[in-house]
Amino acid sequence: MALIAPRVTPGLPAEDARKIARSLQDSNDITVFVDGTVHRLPDQARDAVVDLLARLSRGEAVTVGSVEEMLTTSQAAELAGISHTYLRNMTDRGEIPVEYRGTHRRIRQAAIMTWLETQKRKQEEAGSKAPSDGTQQASG
Repeated sequence: MALIAPRVTPGLPAEDARKIARSLQDSNDITVFVDGTVHRLPDQARDAVVDLLARLSRGEAVTVGSVEEMLTTSQAAELAGISHTYLRNMTDRGEIPVEYRGTHRRIRQAAIMTWLETQKRKQEEAGSKAPSDGTQQASG
């Protein structure tokens, strides 16, 4: 499937940005009309639309594009919020699966998302195991 080129939208004029900011204040409810038909967005799509509108309301320029399923190590590292070198080391250790295109590594977006979920779970588990008052009870 060919990806559509990213679309860059410049920041909105101040008055338009203020109107959107006011509309978003204390609300995540987004109603979409397409050819007069109301569509309820799934949570992920709604969150993406709210994020886009929030950025425009701050006067930011935005780029909307598709994320390729197969990512370069640089793209995967950026998505994961880690360094390129750290990601390469993880692929070398087999912690994140990698495919080679010639000598170039490619990583599935789903593999990065799975790794991120695993990291999130580990952090949550570590947080729930810590004593709430910072002390350990003596047994015996």
